[in-house]
Amino acid sequence: MALIKTIRKKTPQFGGNIYLSENATVIGDVITGNDCSIWFNAVVRGDVNSIRIGNRVNIQDGAVVHCTYEKHPTVIGDNVSIGHNTLIHGCEIKPNVLVGMGAIVMDGVIIESNVIIAAGSVVLEGTHIEGGAVWAGVPAKKVKDLSEELLKGQIERIAKNYLFYSGWYKEE
Repeated sequence: MALIKTIRKKTPQFGGNIYLSENATVIGDVITGNDCSIWFNAVVRGDVNSIRIGNRVNIQDGAVVHCTYEKHPTVIGDNVSIGHNTLIHGCEIKPNVLVGMGAIVMDGVIIESNVIIAAGSVVLEGTHIEGGAVWAGVPAKKVKDLSEELLKGQIERIAKNYLFYSGWYKEE
């Protein structure tokens, strides 16, 4: 069973149809929507500020979602995929976003809808990413506009797949 921990009198709250892996950790002021999944060794730590997670969000293996004390909560919109070993910290991610494996998204970042952050990218503090784009690199920069093919073939496909995969684990 996942580690669900109350801290500072705040207990995580979960929507319906949630999958939490046995070694996921969710702490404090965290509220998720429906159809979310938090995978193996992922940590969602709402101890110093709030974390709000929309519907159909998957937080993949080894990812860390945190916030900044008295400064930056973390807000994740609907239909977002947070890739393996990703760090999400004190930022806002709007709906329909894919944050690729190993990426880092720092404090005060705002990622608008329909964006891909490429694997291994570092989005520097305070960056505002306009919607409809692919960003990559260290530091991350816009590399191209987001095509309909990438929207359907990556962002939507991965979010749907993780909802599907979580069903396998709930059946066991």
